[in-house]
Amino acid sequence: MTKDIAISVENLSKSYFVGHNSAKSERYTALRDVVARNAINLARKTRDMFRGQAIVQGDEIEEFWALRDISFEIQQGDRVGIIGRNGAGKSTLLKVLSRITEPTKGRIKINGRVASLLEVGTGFHPELSGRENIYLNGAILGMSRTEIHKKFDEIVAFAEVEKFLDTPVKRYSSGMYVRLAFAVAAHLEPEILIVDEVLAVGDMQFQKKCLGKMEEVSHQGRTVLFVSHNMAMISNLCQKGIMLDAGQLEFQGQISEAILHYYQKQNEQSVRYSKLFESENAALVSGELIGLSDTSDISIHDELIIRMRYKIKKSINGKCVPNFHFSASSGTCVFVSNADGVTVKSPGEYIADCKIPSNLLNEGAYFVGLALTTYLDSGSFEVEFFDRNALTFNVIDPMDERSNRYGYAGIVPGVVRPKLIWNIHQDIK
Repeated sequence: MTKDIAISVENLSKSYFVGHNSAKSERYTALRDVVARNAINLARKTRDMFRGQAIVQGDEIEEFWALRDISFEIQQGDRVGIIGRNGAGKSTLLKVLSRITEPTKGRIKINGRVASLLEVGTGFHPELSGRENIYLNGAILGMSRTEIHKKFDEIVAFAEVEKFLDTPVKRYSSGMYVRLAFAVAAHLEPEILIVDEVLAVGDMQFQKKCLGKMEEVSHQGRTVLFVSHNMAMISNLCQKGIMLDAGQLEFQGQISEAILHYYQKQNEQSVRYSKLFESENAALVSGELIGLSDTSDISIHDELIIRMRYKIKKSINGKCVPNFHFSASSGTCVFVSNADGVTVKSPGEYIADCKIPSNLLNEGAYFVGLALTTYLDSGSFEVEFFDRNALTFNVIDPMDERSNRYGYAGIVPGVVRPKLIWNIHQDIK
């Protein structure tokens, strides 16, 4: 492995054995069956104990693969977001990389010292004070007492736990636990910092503080792996992304593309337009993007039509107004568009089309929320349904003469990128 590669994973797999009790589904069980089953279970548990394997409860044992044949490389200094649905294998991957659990198959090469923050309280001894746990964690990371002492004041100031420094951490709140644990992991100079969803325990101000610290760490040439379901946090921090699905590597690449792939996969796997997007008055039937390529891409120079089919179920004393909500991959709302000229509609099925003009949105991933709002004659309103991330698309820049780049190849800042009318003339005095 070359020096510029921080982590190399080859054909990594991890399996667990899960036990099921078949007896629960049986209404009547003879005594001899119970005795025979218990004898078999005892023999199996004894065998597993002598082999050093985990003892699994249950009559029937099933092998479950949390990770299967995963391969990737992470460069030094990369900020990598690991995303996927619950149960995709994200936490298992981090545990294997942190050497908390062993892989079943495959090989991992790590270049540098690893600090992990996976669960509240990981690496802390509950009976020891905050001060003692700082030194304990530093020792686990292989640092000398002198090295830890140099960083001690920075850690305490970042964690904001000065008043409770000599209190056993078992009396800490979950937020205090996370603040101190992150401060220790980030300040004791690991080459690789691994952080799981645990940051969600902290308040918003501390989360921003942590994101800033992780970005600072990566600028120092150290590597950050970050797992979160908060796509705004992932997008703001990370440059690259890894998406897992059902224990397999589904996508690896730029973070905007990984997030777009994640939402597209979510759309494929979820059952859309069920009772969740229906009210007594109206229901969402379908959503569609017209003008995309097969890869869900559209050029900044092309128009895009957002189409929503919806049903009005009964007569309403008000106007049912379709409205579309556009968000960037960071979670930032770009704009909301309401249909105009809406009149009172009789019951039936309708189609609402909204045209997005060319040269409006900058390159990147976008998500469209589909909604219907009823504005009543009384002056109040009711939201009939709102599917926040119903549709996804990706805007690309073909880098041609129409892009007005003049040779510039970097990312143009901003969410929107309208082609405005300019007039340049010489000022003759």
